Amino acid sequence: MVWGDPSLSAILEEISRFLQQGRVPSVKEQVSKAVAEGISAEDILENGLLNGMNVIGEKFKNNKVFIPEVMLAARAMNAGLEILKPLLADSGVETKGTVVIGTVKGDMHDIGKNLVKMMLEGKGLKVIDLGTDVPAAKYLAAAEQHGAQIIACSALLTTTMQEMQNVVNLLKESPLVGKVKIMIGGAPVTQEFCNKIGADYYTPDAATASELALSLCM
Repeated sequence: MVWGDPSLSAILEEISRFLQQGRVPSVKEQVSKAVAEGISAEDILENGLLNGMNVIGEKFKNNKVFIPEVMLAARAMNAGLEILKPLLADSGVETKGTVVIGTVKGDMHDIGKNLVKMMLEGKGLKVIDLGTDVPAAKYLAAAEQHGAQIIACSALLTTTMQEMQNVVNLLKESPLVGKVKIMIGGAPVTQEFCNKIGADYYTPDAATASELALSLCM
């Protein structure tokens, strides 16, 4: 930790502030500066980048910022992460957990799914994005391959959200049962539907989804 040195703490605060403003060049500059000053990659990640994304997540949940601001912040975070990735790998820092995400079979909508992905990454989770039109078996294969703790299914249509039932059923029949949780979400999805199909969790928005996912992986 660097909080004993005000000048180093100020760099991390700048990273967080610039990230919240979506200022990619400034974030890259401050992350590089932090590395040069000897701040650990883990500190920069936790107290700079993730700190900034947590603030954005809270503001998004409370309708103080909206999707464009979240997208810009996520872009800034990814720019900072590109600098840190080799350093994090060298220092043996592990991700906090792994989530497989995708929009269910028959559904090509991805804005909501992409937003959840950004928020999950903003919590320090590794995200395996399967894209759209994802069949049930593909979720399970990816979860097994990557050792995921969570499968996150998105749907925007009432006709396609029924596909989530197939994912739940397939998981119940697989060796992953009890090891992997299923989270569902999307405009037509409700807690009642979640209970009906036997999925583990429903969340109404991306910020809540990321907070829940992190708590499940801890």
